[in-house]
Amino acid sequence: MTTPQAPQDGNPEQSSQDIDAMLAASKGHRVVASPVAVPPAEQRCGLIAIVGKPNVGKSTLLNALVGQKISITSRKAQTTRHRITGMRTEGAAQFVFVDTPGFQTIHGNALNKSLNKTVQGAVGDVDLVLLVVEAGSFTPADARVLALLAPGIPTLLVANKLDSVKSRADVAPWLQEMQTRHAFAEFVPMSAKNAKDVERLMGICEKYLPQQGWMYAADELTDRSEKFMAAEMVREKLFRLTGDELPYTSTVIIDKFEEEPGKTKAVKRLVRIAATIVVERDGHKAMVIGDKGERLKRMGTEARTELERLFDAKVFLELWVKVRSGWADDEARVRSFGYE
Repeated sequence: MTTPQAPQDGNPEQSSQDIDAMLAASKGHRVVASPVAVPPAEQRCGLIAIVGKPNVGKSTLLNALVGQKISITSRKAQTTRHRITGMRTEGAAQFVFVDTPGFQTIHGNALNKSLNKTVQGAVGDVDLVLLVVEAGSFTPADARVLALLAPGIPTLLVANKLDSVKSRADVAPWLQEMQTRHAFAEFVPMSAKNAKDVERLMGICEKYLPQQGWMYAADELTDRSEKFMAAEMVREKLFRLTGDELPYTSTVIIDKFEEEPGKTKAVKRLVRIAATIVVERDGHKAMVIGDKGERLKRMGTEARTELERLFDAKVFLELWVKVRSGWADDEARVRSFGYE
């Protein structure tokens, strides 16, 4: 069992925006050094699923493990809606992390059924599972996620948000209790915001990677397209700037994604994007647009700025808002909006 570390005092929890700023400042586009040639016979590679109930920090953890923001974050439950794969190659080892939606038990609409299928599909064919829970807590929702895990696949209990626990003494009895719930391979108390904790988790994960050839090139960070990332980034700003006012069922559709060469040395590439924010009621539409369009304008500005950094390109972004009542209960429309 990995020994819990005492949380550091005097470090209040940072917001999602602060985390993004830290990643941008310290990593930006993660620069991967030219990899040393590793013979296929010496390569190690494995699929690692990151699972847990909504809002336990799975996407924040994925971004920290990869070293680049590839999965959006917000304080709103159920922010992640797709299976998102992030890769990191270090030495002879390639880690293929799979971030999943939080397993939803409250709402039974078509959207949540689709999201839960994504979770169930991700945990059945991996080499390692990271079950993320809040340190010192284990709720019925956590138990439902634990029940999904297939026997025989090594599982690490990642006790996240350790920085919110007042003392190490509060964690030790809880870890003993968790030993009786499942045959966890190891226990990893940590904070996804602590770089040393993240590197420690990487070292633990490496032990479970099978010896086999890499699945991706050494400098790849995600299997998701730029078009997909554009929709996700707009949806993140939508949730962050509306908070609890807007139902989580709102979504974003990309209507146009066009690329062209830049016309100057400073601008090597232009990307033109038109996106539609889909809401369920006229009142929600007004909420998204805001007074004199200011909220929608801010969403566009923040999303464009982040996309320019992510794409290393000049981005032109147009946003529209449309009402589609009941789309989250319509299986055909859920599929048409890109959900499996």
